[in-house]
Amino acid sequence: MADTQYDVIVLGSGPGGYVAAIRCAQLGLKTAIVERELLGGICLNWGCIPTKALLRSAEILHYAQHASDYGLKIAGKIEADLEAVVKRSRGVAKQLNQGVTHLMKKNKIAVHMGEGTLTGPTSLTVKGEKGEEKLSAKHVIVATGARARDLPFAKADGKRVWTYRHAMTPPEMPKKLLVIGSGAIGIEFASFYNDMGCDVTVVEMLDRVVPVEDKDVSAFLEKSLTKQGMTIMTGAGVEDLKVTAKGVTAKIKAKDGKVSETEFSHCIVAIGIVPNTENVGLEKLVEMDRGFIQIDDYGRTKSKGLWAIGDCTPGPWLAHKASHEGVTTAEAIAKELGNKEVHPHPLDRNNIPGCTYCHPQIASVGLTEAKAKEAGYEVKAGTFPFIGNGKAIALGEAEGFVKTVFDAKTGELLGAHMVGAEVTEMIQGFVVGKTLETTEAELMQTVFPHPTISESMHESVLASYGRALHI
Repeated sequence: MADTQYDVIVLGSGPGGYVAAIRCAQLGLKTAIVERELLGGICLNWGCIPTKALLRSAEILHYAQHASDYGLKIAGKIEADLEAVVKRSRGVAKQLNQGVTHLMKKNKIAVHMGEGTLTGPTSLTVKGEKGEEKLSAKHVIVATGARARDLPFAKADGKRVWTYRHAMTPPEMPKKLLVIGSGAIGIEFASFYNDMGCDVTVVEMLDRVVPVEDKDVSAFLEKSLTKQGMTIMTGAGVEDLKVTAKGVTAKIKAKDGKVSETEFSHCIVAIGIVPNTENVGLEKLVEMDRGFIQIDDYGRTKSKGLWAIGDCTPGPWLAHKASHEGVTTAEAIAKELGNKEVHPHPLDRNNIPGCTYCHPQIASVGLTEAKAKEAGYEVKAGTFPFIGNGKAIALGEAEGFVKTVFDAKTGELLGAHMVGAEVTEMIQGFVVGKTLETTEAELMQTVFPHPTISESMHESVLASYGRALHI
């Protein structure tokens, strides 16, 4: 068992791990990556990308079923071919997996497929098809990600009780679906299956759906989803779940305290994640809180030479946050190894956008109005509805709004919150603005192209200061 030496070894090849490896290689470091399953990790293979492929199919189905709204006639019955929809999604995932494989070769990154276990801060063994390999490096980056959390009283079996992975490759189309949890994952799958024709019920323990979002966004989304035919139960909890011959029986405690039992054909559990930090050899090497590795602003752990990024570290647990951390950590390592040309910047969590790809979409960055007030800010907040936007009306997408929150004393943009068509593409404008520490003055003076839905961003800024033009 030969000992292979590198400058950097990355354990895990998700959007944090493979980006960190690429940046290390770009900086001239001899780099290896260790992966136990598929290059690209959960995001490319079982998360962000294939779910968006599914949602795109559902979106096309929705438009086809509403063709008459656009003056179009489509002959014949319009229905979904679930097998073909899933096949397309898996094809997209495969294409991106192959893309990461190409990037590893292009950047001369050694790939070791197998189960990696740390034997020290900068050494590990890999058990794979080639047997057991012993690797060591000057620095190791842990990017092992996370997995779906199970209910304490019901394990996902892939037949009737699903996690997101099962929901992406369903053995059959559910007739009556229970979704437990209304975070991004739960709401996206609820939206997908609802558009595909399934009877969907969402149960959320907190008092509103997508509870991390601004309360106005939550209220708008709940009203929209209810209008689409979903049953939304907030302030409610699933107390028990039993698999039956017909599906699953859920004991649900409603907001008023009443407990009822309801039959569903299937259930998706979307109640959070568990970090993949056990059985990796981390216990004596790092500090952990609820399983998440504690790091400094650059990804350092308490052990010299050992770093961590992504979903195995404190949140938010987002792919783009992991990728950003990957670059920061790679540059911090290069600096420690003597590269004087890199200047790593720590991650500012206030500037991380959040996107949920349900129908309608949600996007946000920074503080909600409530959080800004809790933090002691005197705020100016304004909202502009899509019904006042010409492009949104022309597209038949007049459902939605943009809300902006400013510091009344300085004009600093504290937060932006959107719901509606293509807002996940628009939010980056406000992210760039926040990163550049913009104020309301620069945003008001910015020329937005016409006609675009993004004009609603401009109008929301104007609305924050009582100057909206089109409402």
